[in-house]
Amino acid sequence: MGAVVGTLTMQTKQRRPSRDKADDDLEMTMVCHRPEGLDQLEAQTNFSKRELQVLYRGFKNECPSGIVNEETFKQIYSQFFPHGDASTYAHYLFNAFDAAHTGSIKFEDFVTALSILLRGTVTEKLQWTFNLYDINRDGYINKEEMTDIVRAIYDMMGKYTYPVLKTDAPRQHVDAFFQKMDKNRDGVVTLDEFILSCQEDENIMRSLQLFENVI
Repeated sequence: MGAVVGTLTMQTKQRRPSRDKADDDLEMTMVCHRPEGLDQLEAQTNFSKRELQVLYRGFKNECPSGIVNEETFKQIYSQFFPHGDASTYAHYLFNAFDAAHTGSIKFEDFVTALSILLRGTVTEKLQWTFNLYDINRDGYINKEEMTDIVRAIYDMMGKYTYPVLKTDAPRQHVDAFFQKMDKNRDGVVTLDEFILSCQEDENIMRSLQLFENVI
């Protein structure tokens, strides 16, 4: 569970050599509205205007069009896990960032999620993580969803990190944790059950604190 939020710095080794007019127009629109947008984002997030300016410059530098599609997101994210396959976990993470389900991540989406993960309250961080695990967005986490996420995390970390794990390790991990979380034994985990179980787990609480001083 500690790898749930992963490394969220936006970096890439390659840049597109050219952009079409639509991308240029979109970027110009974002730049022209930047001051008003920063004021609004400062009110909506836990970042100062100066921090938002730094984040915006970095985001625009790596994503000149102002938006990130899923394929680009996967390419960026996979660089942090060269010994594993991060594509499946990056898919789930992308969907969590894409809160409006538009198929792309804008700077506003990125910085809003980052604000929660880095500066949010414990409850806000756990709510965001719950939404990551709730793959079908029905308001519950079932064992299959948890298994899919945990298996994706194992794949992402790679065989060099976990050389002695058996192929059924993700399922065993989920069985133990799901039993602990599903308080009323109805086969699904609610948001309240998820938050309560995580707050009772010292390892999870420590993992959430790791991100507080990143920026």
